[in-house]
Amino acid sequence: MANSSLDPKNAALGDSDNPISPDTLRVRYRAFSERWRYFMACLTGLAIALAINQIFNLGFFVDYVMLDSRYMYLITGVMLSMVFIVFPGSQHSKAHVPWYDIVIMVVIAGIFSYYAYYAERIVLEAWEYSAPPVGVWLAMVTWAIVLEGGRRAGGWPVFFIVALFSFYPTFADALPDVVAALSITLPEAAIFHVLGEESLFGIPMRVFAQLVFGFLIFGVSLQFTGGGPFFINLAFALLGHLRGGPAKVSIFSSGLMGSMSGGPISNVLTTGPLSIPAMRRVGFSKEYAAGVEACASTGGVFMPPIMGATAFVMASFLNISYAAVAVAAIVPSLLYFFGLYMQIDAYAARHELAGLPKNELPKLGEVFKEGWYFIVVFISLIWMLVFMQREAVAPFYATGLLLVINQFTSHRLNIKKFMQLVAMMGQLLAELAGILAAIGLIIGGLAVTGIAGTIANDLVYLAGDNVLVLLFMGALTSFILGIGMTVTAAYIFLAIVLVPALTNAGLDPLASHMFVMYWGMLSFITPPVALAAFAAASVANVSPMKAGFAAMRLGAIIYFVPFFFVLNPALLLQGSVLENLQAFSTAIVGVALVSGALQGYLIGLGDLGYGIAAIFGRVCIGVAGLTLALPAGGLFGLSQLLLLAIALVFLALGIGCRYFFVAKKQALA
Repeated sequence: MANSSLDPKNAALGDSDNPISPDTLRVRYRAFSERWRYFMACLTGLAIALAINQIFNLGFFVDYVMLDSRYMYLITGVMLSMVFIVFPGSQHSKAHVPWYDIVIMVVIAGIFSYYAYYAERIVLEAWEYSAPPVGVWLAMVTWAIVLEGGRRAGGWPVFFIVALFSFYPTFADALPDVVAALSITLPEAAIFHVLGEESLFGIPMRVFAQLVFGFLIFGVSLQFTGGGPFFINLAFALLGHLRGGPAKVSIFSSGLMGSMSGGPISNVLTTGPLSIPAMRRVGFSKEYAAGVEACASTGGVFMPPIMGATAFVMASFLNISYAAVAVAAIVPSLLYFFGLYMQIDAYAARHELAGLPKNELPKLGEVFKEGWYFIVVFISLIWMLVFMQREAVAPFYATGLLLVINQFTSHRLNIKKFMQLVAMMGQLLAELAGILAAIGLIIGGLAVTGIAGTIANDLVYLAGDNVLVLLFMGALTSFILGIGMTVTAAYIFLAIVLVPALTNAGLDPLASHMFVMYWGMLSFITPPVALAAFAAASVANVSPMKAGFAAMRLGAIIYFVPFFFVLNPALLLQGSVLENLQAFSTAIVGVALVSGALQGYLIGLGDLGYGIAAIFGRVCIGVAGLTLALPAGGLFGLSQLLLLAIALVFLALGIGCRYFFVAKKQALA
């Protein structure tokens, strides 16, 4: 694939009828028959109908208002059933649904129907503390099913972590004092997990069922109706002709796609087959092309307006609107992608990598003519989110508008394509529901024992009240958890255990939540287990570790960005207009300087040279950039004027070294 040529005018358009290739889907999903696909579509339709009825308060059109707990039982039962259709239990059942999965689905249907029928009694009689024997047994069976669903949707790391923390309340008194707590019996733990509102049906699943659900449907609809190829074509039309153009296209298109999907790996596999061959064509190495795609796809998780599921969970934890979280993420995401852009530009300039010929690129006017309605739908969604504050219903309206307009285009759906769309929605819904249901058990295990507060205090004690040490500990913990879990799952765990320690140390709550989310995300581009880079390596046909190290080197500036905004909340637009503007302007210049130093090329100066003096100069320019991005006052107690003076001194030293290199080169010539 890496050696194939790419004509963006044609290849970038993709196949809007099948925007995600079957090969991509077979990586993790079961390749089931047409009959099971229709069954999946029916279950997905049922889940969507339940969600729309509850979120829009339709009362099933007969004024029957359903209890929130009954709604949660019904939609969770449907979603868990879909997990056992979508994800095979082993390699031997990847092409069919075996009898034992059918039995599990029947058991799920029976158990959750029982819960839904007795929803009022469960709440009024507080079954989470004292349930009848049948409730206890059903809760224990449900616990086991949720663990298995988490394993299938999230892998063995999710299973082991969830199992450890969900069973923790049953042996907490036997552990060392630092992590000890009062224990409860296995039946007591089971009914608390399954029949209460703080575990299985806690924040993760509530946010999923009441907020995230609609955005996942919108994201899949956007891709299936040709939104992915449209954004890729738009990126080629705007940036394809610039030096290193295909890599810049990857940043633009993957960032937008990642914002919608929230999944770095699926994003790589969607946009990578187009962007990576184009990068190879203009001279980028295989590993560098894979690294660019991995970094760009991972950054989409942090990019407004959608940001996957994590932003909604964060808003729920902080008890603020989703729009507030999205606005706060604007500057950090801009710094992330600006850092990537500047490094790619510097790399392309230093290695004299041109863009693609303009006559091979899509025409901007033609691209807009073909997909103008995607922009209209996107603007409508943002308007409803930010200005109307209708987070729950906005994606449903946007999806309806998209599908109606799409029927008047060449990409209109027939019955077969519509059923494929609904089945694809089900695959994504099942995956996230399986993971979030399992992660809820972690919250339950920590909530029933009260250990989360103890861990936070212990972390502050270990850090010796040193905020920087605590931040480095938090970054390392977030990174390690991000290796084995999805960004959303890692964030939820850290929001309970680590964020209280950061806020107790005096850091801004929103900045602390953003910090752990950011670092959990960075594990996808950092060896030894850089999953997004490994996925890109499979597309580029290169060694996974080479792609991982290329992504890590390319994303070097990205590792500093979370420290910038956690120490300076103005970068999250939490200060006055003047403070926000000053912080953003100095951070932008700082990121540009660090990016140039890392790649050895700075706009306005050119090649920074080779040799000892050049390396020293690059270090000085990098230090100048970091100094500019540091917050004034606060933790370091340094004035902005002093930081600016220090930055100018180091920048002057770096420029001097560069001119020394040029003079030496000219003398030798």
